[in-house]
Amino acid sequence: MNLAKKFVLITGASSGFGAAAARAFGAAGCHLLLGARRVPNLATVAEEARKAGASSARFHALDVGCSAHVSAFADWVKALTPSVDILINNAGGAHGLDPVATAQDADWEAMVQSNLLGLLRMTRAVLPLVPHHAGAWILNVGSIAGRTAYEGGAAYCGVKAAELKITQALRLELNGTGIRVGTIDPGMAETEFSLVRFKGDSQRADKVYDGTNPLVAEDVADAMVWMASRPPHVCIDELVIKPTDQAAIHKVYRRAV
Repeated sequence: MNLAKKFVLITGASSGFGAAAARAFGAAGCHLLLGARRVPNLATVAEEARKAGASSARFHALDVGCSAHVSAFADWVKALTPSVDILINNAGGAHGLDPVATAQDADWEAMVQSNLLGLLRMTRAVLPLVPHHAGAWILNVGSIAGRTAYEGGAAYCGVKAAELKITQALRLELNGTGIRVGTIDPGMAETEFSLVRFKGDSQRADKVYDGTNPLVAEDVADAMVWMASRPPHVCIDELVIKPTDQAAIHKVYRRAV
């Protein structure tokens, strides 16, 4: 399916997968509607997307963890276009790597608000704008953490498992509308993810990737564009993408550093 001139809405577009998706869909000639909390970063990403070939790239402040923010963002979108062809629910992230016994409420609440409730809020707000029977997409960004648990990841694994189930439920609810619904679940990818998880501790974040050749944000963005550009009768329900060095969430090949 030709994506040129399609309207693509991306949450969490200020960095990582979201920023890479903006550039990748921009290169496909799409109109971009970008949202995130860090507005100065959004301005930079929008300019990069325009240079890549986007038909247009607009941005607006968005905190998916706040219902009022989501409503204001949806109103901004409605003033710009009557339809959104592709919704990419990317906003989220992990906070901390503590076991349940010592984890903090603030970290749990941040993960639930962004990864779980934010996904639901954004989808509900944008769904009335998604056209039927036109190859439209709702593409949710999950994680292999939603499929396999690990120590210290109870809350993050939990919200990403919820993302997978929300995606599956929405796929059932929208059957017959022609709207495609799917999830892309990355494994180890070197973005700001670990830096955020470890609250700015760059040394600890860097150790996550020591000796490996991880995915980068552009790898995941390329896969998103591939999913979105399938013919309208083809829906990629679930796509798991990992680096070759990562056979499973606990099985990672590491070279001597």
